[in-house]
Amino acid sequence: MASTFTTYLQLGFFHIFNLQAYDHLVFLLALCAPYVLQDWRRVVALVTSFTLGHSLTLALATLNVVQYSPQVIEVLIPVTILLTCVVNLARAGRATSRPTPIRQSPNLIFTSANGLAATFGLIHGLGFSSYLRELLGRQSRPVLELLAFNVGVELGQLLIVGLILLLGALLLRGLGVARRDWLLVVSGAALGIALVLLVNR
Repeated sequence: MASTFTTYLQLGFFHIFNLQAYDHLVFLLALCAPYVLQDWRRVVALVTSFTLGHSLTLALATLNVVQYSPQVIEVLIPVTILLTCVVNLARAGRATSRPTPIRQSPNLIFTSANGLAATFGLIHGLGFSSYLRELLGRQSRPVLELLAFNVGVELGQLLIVGLILLLGALLLRGLGVARRDWLLVVSGAALGIALVLLVNR
């Protein structure tokens, strides 16, 4: 059991870095773009919300509880990136001001941004499930494999988010890049990639 868990943990972790699944990476980049290193608790809350969403649909689809069209999901994933970027660009004018202090927002998991992340997570979970079901083959109740894969994906996401925040800190603090410029450039780049994905799919 330990060997199986470790195997699927590694598969989940490295899948998030797979260039064939780069749409998930682009979504995480867009999701984190408005935040800086000091906002790490907000970002963890966002990623947790996203994880809750994709964990639910990943489990339901992998266990064949729900059915879906892979072609539709392939279209909806870039739509989630596009919408996230549009929200970012709309708030770019406020990017230089500090957000509400964490101590004034005790219920971080229930904010509208987290609700949106959880909703988009439902879509991305279905995308993850296509890959996982290919790995599992004919196994009908792969509970351990499902858990391990999901934990691996989450660890990979947290690592990516940490790297994005560190890069942002380097550019904003070290090189003096304006927060608004960072948000505009990152969101604009992610928006462009989402549009290309949407057209191709």
